[in-house]
Amino acid sequence: MAQNLRREVLDAFKSLHKARKYVFQGDNNALTKARLKINEEYKKCKNVTDLQAIEELVNYSKAVENELRATVIQAREIQPGQYEVRLREEIPRLDNMPFNDCAQKSKT
Repeated sequence: MAQNLRREVLDAFKSLHKARKYVFQGDNNALTKARLKINEEYKKCKNVTDLQAIEELVNYSKAVENELRATVIQAREIQPGQYEVRLREEIPRLDNMPFNDCAQKSKT
């Protein structure tokens, strides 16, 4: 059991780093900060011995990976006020509702 759990922890760690590389592709600053944060969080929990707590941490790691892949987008300014966005397949597309500042003010 413990060996399988160890394998799960290592797999979750590797998978989280793969997600980091994929999500922050081309952004060296974000790649570095995310790598440091992942490593820091795993090091904080390296002395956890309770099997249930370890399983919860593995599930949390998987949830963080899913959150990264599903919600983080990259945008870079190509001209003042104009941005280029890299949307991946995992990012849900929602209906775009135009914002009308005048309509909001008239309601209040």
